[in-house]
Amino acid sequence: MEPLRIGILGAARIAGRAIAEPARLTGARLVAVAARDRDRAEAFAAEHGVERVHASYDDVLADPEVEAIYNPLANALHGPWNLKAIAAGKHVLTEKPSASNASEAALVRDAAAERGVAVMEGFHYLFHPVTRRLHELLAKGELGELQHVETTMVMPPPPENDPRWSLPLAGGALMDVGCYALHAQRSVAPWAGGAPRLVSARAGERKRLPGVDEWLNADLEFPNGATGAVRTSMGAETLDFSCKIIGTRGEAFAPSFVLPHNDDRVIVTTKEDHWVEQLGRKSSYTYQLEAFAAHLRNGAPLPTDADDAVATMQLIDEAYLAAGLSPRPTLAS
Repeated sequence: MEPLRIGILGAARIAGRAIAEPARLTGARLVAVAARDRDRAEAFAAEHGVERVHASYDDVLADPEVEAIYNPLANALHGPWNLKAIAAGKHVLTEKPSASNASEAALVRDAAAERGVAVMEGFHYLFHPVTRRLHELLAKGELGELQHVETTMVMPPPPENDPRWSLPLAGGALMDVGCYALHAQRSVAPWAGGAPRLVSARAGERKRLPGVDEWLNADLEFPNGATGAVRTSMGAETLDFSCKIIGTRGEAFAPSFVLPHNDDRVIVTTKEDHWVEQLGRKSSYTYQLEAFAAHLRNGAPLPTDADDAVATMQLIDEAYLAAGLSPRPTLAS
């Protein structure tokens, strides 16, 4: 399979973990990178073997050897630069969430469809054997009928000047970590009669930052009567990125479903038995890049495509409104 030829927008810290290391492991080419600070881009390129450094993001998009863009910019810059990449005819692997709100996500989806390029939203956890096993337990009926799903994404606070606390940059706990919790709820729809609907949401604003959620909790309901509980925070004392699935015959718990390279356990308890499975510490970002390549080269299905991104953003917007906050604004041009 011909290696993917990737251009990177920015030298964000996550880019090393989310694209550079997976590219090395999968044989993808890191063709180009640009950053607001050229020195940072030069350092990133030297560390990760990027072939060349460009003066601007636009130059990366104009590079004829680049076929796909990785976008790790601040949330509010996802939509605008995803749209620019699409207009340049590039496929897009974007960090989550794909846009600031559902309306902008729909613009990205429609633009990609018109241009004939792929957009993949970076919900990397979905491709790891930990989450695949959770879904397999449901699919095989080992847990019985689905009754309840708990997804928890809480972490200690980032620094006060971090973009994740900026409303204009589409920050907030739900946007940064909570989107994983909502997406994971949506991912069990095949075993719950369909997609969940939001029942209620509650949130607390970060001190001195009106409109920016430090925490947000939400309740959901599935068509088959199963319920979902989402807990998300960027003000917790400790990190907890866990998922629990409860059925009529038993339950399964993944202590670190979003960071399975740290803890790859799935703990299963049924009426008859109790056991622990370890599914491997290979990075979920590597599985994600393999899935992206399989889609672009072989037409393999892409579950986290632009349609999926719109559905997730709709649920995020609904949760903000139900909690008495506003959806994140589109970045002013």
